[in-house]
Amino acid sequence: MSAMTIAKLAAEGGVGVETVRYYQRRGLMPKPARPAGAGLNGGVRRYSDEDARRLRFIRTAQTVGFTLKEIGELLALDAVEDRTQAREMAGARIVALDARIAELQRGRDALSRLAADCAYGSAGPCPILRAFDE
Repeated sequence: MSAMTIAKLAAEGGVGVETVRYYQRRGLMPKPARPAGAGLNGGVRRYSDEDARRLRFIRTAQTVGFTLKEIGELLALDAVEDRTQAREMAGARIVALDARIAELQRGRDALSRLAADCAYGSAGPCPILRAFDE
């Protein structure tokens, strides 16, 4: 599956063409040269299987919460196989995810209490709406 157009590459990665271009501007994805002798239109750039792998890497890293800056660092670590630094970055991401999970759990618990108060409460302002207004 080599020599893909940008549209095919984007489809392989589950993103839009503009997302691939954005990653290129950020330095996360390469921008292949146009083929030589392509005339005034410049020809169509072609992407490799390695480009598709890199795009999937970026998307997967995003799903676990790495920022694009951090993903750039991970890509650099991948190139030199620095497992220690990659592991440290993963550990930091796990700590951040755990904090976010705890925050979401507190929000869920509070909303559950408000929903119960709303369901079993008497007349008057809705506890859910009142809580959001405060």
